[in-house]
Amino acid sequence: MHTVRLAFIGVAWLFLACVVVQVFLAGLGVFAGAQNFSLHREFGYVFGWLTLVLLLLALAGRLGRRWIGLSALLLVLFALQSVFVALREIVPAVAALHPVNALAIFGAALHVAMRSRGLANDRAAAVESVTQAGRA
Repeated sequence: MHTVRLAFIGVAWLFLACVVVQVFLAGLGVFAGAQNFSLHREFGYVFGWLTLVLLLLALAGRLGRRWIGLSALLLVLFALQSVFVALREIVPAVAALHPVNALAIFGAALHVAMRSRGLANDRAAAVESVTQAGRA
């Protein structure tokens, strides 16, 4: 289980770093030409899978409801990004939530990454995992 916790921590920080790169790529599309938006789009599709990896690690590591919930939240927020983009022609005002949602993703990712450091040696989390396993 300790290896899964360390993997969760690593993926959480990797995801946060990818969010920062993604914001840079969006800026590149705005300031260096619209042709650069394809980098932003494609990179989003690539690193978006990390949200599923986080959720699977939280489940496999039996990290508890808090970590499973936060991982699921990141997955849902990230999925909404594509929904907002898809609505740009139909409902531009809703599509304009794309950058607002990006702020929510950054905030949630920062929270997960910062708090996950405690999973490396958090005895309380280990006790919670054992307790939940006993209930199953």
